[in-house]
Amino acid sequence: MTINRVTVFGGSGFIGRYIVQRLARRGVIVRVAVRRPDSALFLKPMGDVGQIALFETDLNDPAAVARAVEGADAVINAVSLYVERGRKTFASIHETGAQTVAKAAAEVGVKCLVHISGIGAHANSASKYARARARGDALVREAFPAATILAPSAVFGPEDRLFNTFGLMARLSPVLPLFGLRRIDSFPFVDGGATKMQPVYVGDVADAAIAALDQDKARGATYELGGPAVMSFREMVELTCRETERNRLLVPIPFWWARIWAWFLKVLPSPPITGDQLRLLEEDNVVGAEAKGLADLGIVATSAEAILPAYLRRFRRHGRHSEPRTA
Repeated sequence: MTINRVTVFGGSGFIGRYIVQRLARRGVIVRVAVRRPDSALFLKPMGDVGQIALFETDLNDPAAVARAVEGADAVINAVSLYVERGRKTFASIHETGAQTVAKAAAEVGVKCLVHISGIGAHANSASKYARARARGDALVREAFPAATILAPSAVFGPEDRLFNTFGLMARLSPVLPLFGLRRIDSFPFVDGGATKMQPVYVGDVADAAIAALDQDKARGATYELGGPAVMSFREMVELTCRETERNRLLVPIPFWWARIWAWFLKVLPSPPITGDQLRLLEEDNVVGAEAKGLADLGIVATSAEAILPAYLRRFRRHGRHSEPRTA
């Protein structure tokens, strides 16, 4: 299948920018549909002159979405929202917005639609975000049955809000929280941070989106994307401490107490954790045993240890130019 023009919704976001970069390398004409084109100007140097065009697009404006997909061979929806603000709600972005994109793509005869969701998306989740994701996935399937749905676990990379948040906290505080308290048989008789994740590199997620455009077998399929290792929340925090060379006290905190803390933090422009994210953390976020994954798309998963040093080094005591300590 020949694909010459691709519209990427959310192309200036964490995952979207890597998708745009890879499409540009292939010589594809890329339309980047974003709410504020002025904030996406950094994408244009990724391609040749005129190769990357920015479209001002509100997901809840069907006419604007239709203009963005008109003439496209493929559409990739990489829009994501983790904190609700005003009219930007999980329902408006992950349900109504996702449905609007899928309907517009179907109406203009787009060949491929790739929709990026998340492993934790299911209707019975305690998380409002995860429930909205699940409903959005169903609406996309209804409007565009051949859509490829990519459901990554926790995504890491230089711009992430995962390991970067841990790194910042390790730099500022002598104590780091491990959310979720459980009883154990040995001293100190309690432990925390047992929730399991399968961190996946953002570049691998972008490669999966491109592979889904190329492979006929991806039409109508769902792929759960995870890295090569399943890690507990504790192990992720410990890995961050090693990479930032910060020896920190890890303190288990029950979820109910963490939710009180998150309630006060919600007034911040970019809170480090929200109550809904804590609910998401109460459930493991790993690739299912029978699920299709990166390998089915021909992608070898990248380990966190191979990527983290490049961007966590800045949180070390002497900054990004410091050398790792030797034994």
